[in-house]
Amino acid sequence: MALFALVALLILGTGYLQSWNAALNILNMGLISAIMALGVNMQWGYAGLFNVGVMGFVALGGLGAVLVAMPPVGEAWSAGGLRVLFALGIGVGVIVGAIQLWRRMARGALRGLAMVVWLVAGFFVFRAVFDPAVAAIEAVNPAATGYLGGLGLPVLFGWPVGALLAAGAAWVIGKTALGLRSDYLAIATLGIAEIVIAVLKNEEWLTRGVKNVIGIPRPVPYEVYLQADPVFVERAAGFGLDPVTASTLYVKLLYAGLFAIVLIALIWLSQMALRSPWGRMMRAIRDNEVAAEAMGKDVKARHLQIFILGSAVCGLAGAMMITLDSQLTPASYQPLRFTFLVWVMVIVGGSGNNFGAVLGGFLIWFLWVQVEPFGAFLMELLTSGMAADSALRAHLLDSVAHMRLLTMGVILLLVLRFSPRGLIPER
Repeated sequence: MALFALVALLILGTGYLQSWNAALNILNMGLISAIMALGVNMQWGYAGLFNVGVMGFVALGGLGAVLVAMPPVGEAWSAGGLRVLFALGIGVGVIVGAIQLWRRMARGALRGLAMVVWLVAGFFVFRAVFDPAVAAIEAVNPAATGYLGGLGLPVLFGWPVGALLAAGAAWVIGKTALGLRSDYLAIATLGIAEIVIAVLKNEEWLTRGVKNVIGIPRPVPYEVYLQADPVFVERAAGFGLDPVTASTLYVKLLYAGLFAIVLIALIWLSQMALRSPWGRMMRAIRDNEVAAEAMGKDVKARHLQIFILGSAVCGLAGAMMITLDSQLTPASYQPLRFTFLVWVMVIVGGSGNNFGAVLGGFLIWFLWVQVEPFGAFLMELLTSGMAADSALRAHLLDSVAHMRLLTMGVILLLVLRFSPRGLIPER
């Protein structure tokens, strides 16, 4: 509790010393980061699965929110929407047909030749239908749309859809990669995450690519509507706030309430699962797979199960983050932010402990945000006695941006040296 109180004091101190807007920004992203850390903790802390493709599952969660919440682009659907769906159906049919050929034909050169002919022919048929449809869709007002859009449903429905998209991708990855050794699994998940991001950046008919999807509907009121509401303006004046500041704080508090509800529900479910026979079985598999297999446990099936669950939680966090930002920017998904940093959160907080993962999410995100301005202040102080044209002074001031990486590395080393099980160790 003392560590959580310390984090709360840090966020409150940010509100007092900087601004309450900054404090609430840290709080909201801390809540989302804590959910990401919970997802990774399920995979690593419960089952010992080394997934370094977190970024891909978070991005798929964001895609789920876009596909649900954005309004459909009728002209794009008329231009090529159904043809794209037909082409995707052809692609699935080619894959299913290839699997059936492989299973039904006897081993030998004939089976290999049949597979090559089938896949090559299927590829050309798929591209013949897919490419003209995509070109027609992306030609529809490319500056504003150029994609199919979504279903136009409330964005909150996009949160479970984002989790399901991530879970579906995890099932596909898990069926092929979970039989690999831990280091090979890490390489496979990292590579697949990069493939996911490449698809989001390049398939403009689906995500607008690097043009970004903006204006994603929100589950909370827009500030401009609150500022035009006389009742809200009067209440804000009662607190001594101007309408602009009050509306911004109110919206961020509503987001914080929504995110906190999800986080509390996930912690409760995670704790119940961890204390159940299922949780004890997962930890037994983590500690000694051979012994668990000898006791009749299906290790690969349980690994697949926890891999899907953890990825779904990461996808849920990704959908929540897109809702907070109101935009999908595929180019912003970087391994440093969405994989390395989340792993630091889990390791520092305490892998295998749900509350440790949550603590790590809040603490590391706070440091990630605040280290750079503090580093700028520190460098200004250290170089204040140097000449204005000093090359060393210029170099030190230019290095402020790297303070984040240095701080994360130092924290990680200190925790691994003095508290290798994290700030809140697994019990």
